[in-house]
Amino acid sequence: MELAIRALAGAAIVVVIHLFSRTSNYFLAGVVPLFPTFSLISHFIVGTERTTSELKETIGSGLLALIPYFVYLASLYFLVDRLRLGHALLVAAVCWLVTAVVVLGIWRAM
Repeated sequence: MELAIRALAGAAIVVVIHLFSRTSNYFLAGVVPLFPTFSLISHFIVGTERTTSELKETIGSGLLALIPYFVYLASLYFLVDRLRLGHALLVAAVCWLVTAVVVLGIWRAM
């Protein structure tokens, strides 16, 4: 049941993004995914099943996850004028992946 609720939350977010993209406030489609829906779920689960120290570590890794997301957005911003959308999205996703691997490597080394 808990998994079904998570799936419905994800589907609801996709629907909201789609609806915003069709309005004059289309730019809000880029803000909606930043609402911490899944972070709230994961922090609640970790916070109730693990120690406070482990929850803080989870929060710290979430803060570091902002770096690959920033790289994704920055690269996509500069690529959409130079490549077709599909290619720009793919390259930006690869930039995110490379950055995430580096950040994870640094996180594990600490």
